[in-house]
Amino acid sequence: MSVLASDALILRTWPVNEADLVVSFFTRDYGKVKGVAKSALKSRKRFGGTLEAMTLARAFFVERPRQELVRLDQLELLRSPLSAPIDYTRVAVLSFYAEVLDEVLQEHDPQETVFRLMLAVLDHTTVEQPWMPLTYFSLWMTRLMGWLPDLACCTACGERFLPGEASFHPLADGLFCSRHRQGAGTLLSADSWQLAQRILREPVTAFAAEIWPRRRGQDLRRFTQQSLERHLERRLRSAEAIQRI
Repeated sequence: MSVLASDALILRTWPVNEADLVVSFFTRDYGKVKGVAKSALKSRKRFGGTLEAMTLARAFFVERPRQELVRLDQLELLRSPLSAPIDYTRVAVLSFYAEVLDEVLQEHDPQETVFRLMLAVLDHTTVEQPWMPLTYFSLWMTRLMGWLPDLACCTACGERFLPGEASFHPLADGLFCSRHRQGAGTLLSADSWQLAQRILREPVTAFAAEIWPRRRGQDLRRFTQQSLERHLERRLRSAEAIQRI
Protein backbone atom coordinates (compact mmCIF):
# COMPACT_ATOMS: atom_id res chain seq x y z
CA MET A 1 0.00 0.00 0.00
CA SER A 2 1.32 3.45 -0.92
CA VAL A 3 0.52 6.75 0.71
CA LEU A 4 -1.47 9.08 -1.56
CA ALA A 5 -1.30 12.85 -1.18
CA SER A 6 -3.49 15.63 -2.49
CA ASP A 7 -4.75 19.08 -1.60
CA ALA A 8 -8.18 18.65 -0.03
CA LEU A 9 -11.14 20.54 1.40
CA ILE A 10 -12.64 19.15 4.59
CA LEU A 11 -16.39 18.61 4.22
CA ARG A 12 -17.64 16.76 7.28
CA THR A 13 -16.46 14.76 10.29
CA TRP A 14 -18.24 12.43 12.69
CA PRO A 15 -16.89 10.44 15.64
CA VAL A 16 -16.34 6.69 15.85
CA ASN A 17 -15.08 5.02 19.00
CA GLU A 18 -13.63 7.37 21.63
CA ALA A 19 -10.92 9.25 19.73
CA ASP A 20 -11.33 8.37 16.03
CA LEU A 21 -13.12 10.38 13.38
CA VAL A 22 -14.54 9.55 9.98
CA VAL A 23 -13.65 12.43 7.67
CA SER A 24 -15.27 13.27 4.34
CA PHE A 25 -12.87 15.35 2.26
CA PHE A 26 -12.79 16.57 -1.33
CA THR A 27 -9.40 16.13 -2.98
CA ARG A 28 -8.13 17.85 -6.08
CA ASP A 29 -6.69 14.62 -7.56
CA TYR A 30 -8.96 11.80 -6.35
CA GLY A 31 -12.37 13.41 -5.86
CA LYS A 32 -14.39 12.98 -2.70
CA VAL A 33 -12.92 10.49 -0.24
CA LYS A 34 -13.99 9.19 3.16
CA GLY A 35 -11.44 7.95 5.64
CA VAL A 36 -10.79 7.05 9.25
CA ALA A 37 -8.50 9.38 11.16
CA LYS A 38 -7.19 7.34 14.07
CA SER A 39 -6.91 9.26 17.36
CA ALA A 40 -7.86 12.47 15.55
CA LEU A 41 -9.48 13.87 18.68
CA LYS A 42 -6.19 13.49 20.55
CA SER A 43 -3.46 14.06 17.94
CA ARG A 44 -2.76 17.76 17.48
CA LYS A 45 0.43 16.94 15.58
CA ARG A 46 -1.32 15.04 12.76
CA PHE A 47 -4.71 16.80 12.65
CA GLY A 48 -4.59 19.91 14.83
CA GLY A 49 -6.59 22.82 13.40
CA THR A 50 -7.47 21.03 10.16
CA LEU A 51 -10.86 19.47 10.80
CA GLU A 52 -13.17 22.48 10.45
CA ALA A 53 -15.45 22.37 7.40
CA MET A 54 -13.92 24.04 4.33
CA THR A 55 -10.38 23.92 5.69
CA LEU A 56 -7.84 23.52 2.88
CA ALA A 57 -5.18 20.97 3.80
CA ARG A 58 -2.67 18.61 2.29
CA ALA A 59 -4.12 15.15 2.92
CA PHE A 60 -2.02 12.00 3.24
CA PHE A 61 -4.03 8.77 3.10
CA VAL A 62 -3.84 5.09 2.22
CA GLU A 63 -6.40 3.12 0.23
CA ARG A 64 -6.96 -0.29 1.75
CA PRO A 65 -7.97 -3.36 -0.31
CA ARG A 66 -11.66 -4.26 -0.10
CA GLN A 67 -12.36 -1.47 2.39
CA GLU A 68 -14.64 1.47 1.67
CA LEU A 69 -12.84 3.89 3.98
CA VAL A 70 -9.25 4.97 3.46
CA ARG A 71 -6.80 5.40 6.32
CA LEU A 72 -6.27 9.13 6.78
CA ASP A 73 -2.80 9.52 8.26
CA GLN A 74 -2.24 13.26 8.33
CA LEU A 75 -3.58 16.66 7.34
CA GLU A 76 -1.19 19.58 6.83
CA LEU A 77 -2.96 22.92 7.16
CA LEU A 78 -2.83 25.14 4.07
CA ARG A 79 -5.68 27.56 4.79
CA SER A 80 -8.18 27.73 7.62
CA PRO A 81 -11.61 29.38 7.38
CA LEU A 82 -10.98 30.58 10.92
CA SER A 83 -8.03 32.73 9.81
CA ALA A 84 -10.52 35.41 8.65
CA PRO A 85 -13.26 37.08 10.72
CA ILE A 86 -16.26 34.87 11.41
CA ASP A 87 -19.92 35.63 12.03
CA TYR A 88 -23.10 33.55 11.84
CA THR A 89 -23.75 34.36 8.17
CA ARG A 90 -20.25 33.40 7.02
CA VAL A 91 -20.39 30.16 9.02
CA ALA A 92 -23.76 29.32 7.46
CA VAL A 93 -22.45 29.99 3.95
CA LEU A 94 -19.34 27.86 4.52
CA SER A 95 -21.57 25.09 5.88
CA PHE A 96 -23.69 25.34 2.74
CA TYR A 97 -20.64 24.86 0.52
CA ALA A 98 -19.57 21.81 2.52
CA GLU A 99 -23.03 20.23 2.59
CA VAL A 100 -23.62 20.70 -1.14
CA LEU A 101 -20.24 19.21 -2.05
CA ASP A 102 -20.69 16.29 0.32
CA GLU A 103 -24.10 15.51 -1.13
CA VAL A 104 -23.60 16.04 -4.86
CA LEU A 105 -20.11 14.64 -5.45
CA GLN A 106 -19.59 10.96 -6.14
CA GLU A 107 -16.77 9.25 -4.27
CA HIS A 108 -13.45 8.84 -6.10
CA ASP A 109 -14.66 10.94 -9.04
CA PRO A 110 -12.12 13.75 -9.67
CA GLN A 111 -13.77 17.11 -10.31
CA GLU A 112 -10.96 19.56 -11.03
CA THR A 113 -13.35 22.29 -12.22
CA VAL A 114 -15.40 22.08 -9.02
CA PHE A 115 -12.23 22.18 -6.92
CA ARG A 116 -11.01 25.32 -8.71
CA LEU A 117 -14.47 26.88 -8.32
CA MET A 118 -14.34 26.27 -4.58
CA LEU A 119 -10.91 27.83 -4.15
CA ALA A 120 -12.02 30.92 -6.07
CA VAL A 121 -15.27 31.26 -4.14
CA LEU A 122 -13.61 30.76 -0.75
CA ASP A 123 -11.24 33.65 -1.47
CA HIS A 124 -14.26 35.97 -1.63
CA THR A 125 -16.44 34.57 1.16
CA THR A 126 -16.01 37.22 3.83
CA VAL A 127 -18.05 38.70 6.64
CA GLU A 128 -18.52 41.81 4.49
CA GLN A 129 -19.39 39.93 1.28
CA PRO A 130 -21.14 36.57 1.83
CA TRP A 131 -24.02 36.85 -0.67
CA MET A 132 -22.07 37.28 -3.90
CA PRO A 133 -19.91 34.13 -3.56
CA LEU A 134 -22.92 32.15 -2.31
CA THR A 135 -24.92 33.12 -5.41
CA TYR A 136 -21.97 32.43 -7.70
CA PHE A 137 -21.30 29.01 -6.16
CA SER A 138 -24.95 27.92 -6.20
CA LEU A 139 -25.49 28.73 -9.85
CA TRP A 140 -22.21 27.20 -11.03
CA MET A 141 -22.68 24.00 -9.01
CA THR A 142 -26.11 23.57 -10.57
CA ARG A 143 -24.55 23.96 -14.00
CA LEU A 144 -21.51 21.74 -13.38
CA MET A 145 -23.75 18.92 -12.17
CA GLY A 146 -25.68 19.12 -15.46
CA TRP A 147 -28.90 20.36 -13.88
CA LEU A 148 -29.11 23.79 -15.53
CA PRO A 149 -30.77 24.17 -18.95
CA ASP A 150 -30.08 27.24 -21.07
CA LEU A 151 -31.28 30.26 -19.07
CA ALA A 152 -31.55 32.48 -22.13
CA CYS A 153 -34.68 30.75 -23.44
CA CYS A 154 -37.81 28.93 -22.28
CA THR A 155 -37.25 25.28 -21.39
CA ALA A 156 -40.69 24.37 -22.81
CA CYS A 157 -40.70 26.16 -26.17
CA GLY A 158 -37.19 27.49 -26.73
CA GLU A 159 -38.24 31.13 -27.18
CA ARG A 160 -35.72 33.68 -25.95
CA PHE A 161 -36.69 35.67 -22.88
CA LEU A 162 -37.14 39.36 -22.40
CA PRO A 163 -35.87 40.62 -19.02
CA GLY A 164 -38.49 40.07 -16.31
CA GLU A 165 -40.37 37.40 -18.27
CA ALA A 166 -38.69 34.23 -16.98
CA SER A 167 -40.20 32.16 -14.18
CA PHE A 168 -39.18 29.00 -12.32
CA HIS A 169 -41.03 26.17 -10.63
CA PRO A 170 -39.90 24.06 -7.64
CA LEU A 171 -40.65 20.81 -9.50
CA ALA A 172 -39.05 21.59 -12.87
CA ASP A 173 -35.59 22.36 -14.25
CA GLY A 174 -34.98 25.55 -16.18
CA LEU A 175 -36.94 28.74 -16.74
CA PHE A 176 -40.29 29.27 -18.46
CA CYS A 177 -41.85 32.04 -20.52
CA SER A 178 -45.19 33.66 -19.69
CA ARG A 179 -47.09 31.22 -21.93
CA HIS A 180 -45.61 28.19 -20.17
CA ARG A 181 -45.42 29.55 -16.65
CA GLN A 182 -46.68 26.87 -14.29
CA GLY A 183 -49.24 27.55 -11.58
CA ALA A 184 -46.87 27.77 -8.60
CA GLY A 185 -44.10 29.36 -10.65
CA THR A 186 -42.15 32.34 -9.38
CA LEU A 187 -40.97 35.20 -11.57
CA LEU A 188 -37.21 35.71 -11.73
CA SER A 189 -36.47 39.42 -11.56
CA ALA A 190 -34.88 41.07 -14.58
CA ASP A 191 -31.81 41.93 -12.51
CA SER A 192 -31.37 38.33 -11.36
CA TRP A 193 -31.89 36.94 -14.87
CA GLN A 194 -29.25 39.28 -16.28
CA LEU A 195 -27.01 38.53 -13.31
CA ALA A 196 -27.20 34.81 -14.05
CA GLN A 197 -26.02 35.42 -17.62
CA ARG A 198 -23.01 37.35 -16.29
CA ILE A 199 -22.13 34.75 -13.65
CA LEU A 200 -21.98 32.01 -16.26
CA ARG A 201 -19.50 33.91 -18.43
CA GLU A 202 -17.41 35.94 -15.94
CA PRO A 203 -15.01 34.91 -13.14
CA VAL A 204 -15.96 35.53 -9.53
CA THR A 205 -13.33 38.28 -9.35
CA ALA A 206 -15.44 40.37 -11.74
CA PHE A 207 -18.06 40.77 -9.00
CA ALA A 208 -15.74 41.40 -6.06
CA ALA A 209 -15.99 45.19 -6.08
CA GLU A 210 -19.77 45.35 -6.59
CA ILE A 211 -22.19 46.27 -3.83
CA TRP A 212 -24.13 43.12 -2.99
CA PRO A 213 -26.82 43.37 -0.30
CA ARG A 214 -28.70 40.26 0.72
CA ARG A 215 -31.71 41.05 -1.48
CA ARG A 216 -29.60 41.09 -4.64
CA GLY A 217 -29.93 37.73 -6.38
CA GLN A 218 -32.13 36.36 -3.59
CA ASP A 219 -34.62 34.88 -6.07
CA LEU A 220 -31.74 33.45 -8.12
CA ARG A 221 -30.42 31.69 -5.00
CA ARG A 222 -33.90 30.33 -4.35
CA PHE A 223 -34.02 28.99 -7.92
CA THR A 224 -30.67 27.19 -7.58
CA GLN A 225 -31.47 25.88 -4.09
CA GLN A 226 -34.70 24.36 -5.35
CA SER A 227 -32.82 22.73 -8.22
CA LEU A 228 -30.15 21.28 -5.94
CA GLU A 229 -32.70 19.95 -3.46
CA ARG A 230 -34.90 18.50 -6.20
CA HIS A 231 -32.05 16.47 -7.66
CA LEU A 232 -30.70 15.45 -4.26
CA GLU A 233 -34.24 14.54 -3.13
CA ARG A 234 -33.64 16.09 0.28
CA ARG A 235 -33.65 19.45 2.01
CA LEU A 236 -30.35 21.18 2.66
CA ARG A 237 -30.12 21.98 6.36
CA SER A 238 -27.58 24.74 5.80
CA ALA A 239 -29.92 26.44 3.32
CA GLU A 240 -32.61 26.53 5.99
CA ALA A 241 -30.12 28.17 8.34
CA ILE A 242 -29.30 30.80 5.72
CA GLN A 243 -32.98 31.55 5.20
CA ARG A 244 -33.36 32.31 8.91
CA ILE A 245 -30.68 35.04 8.80
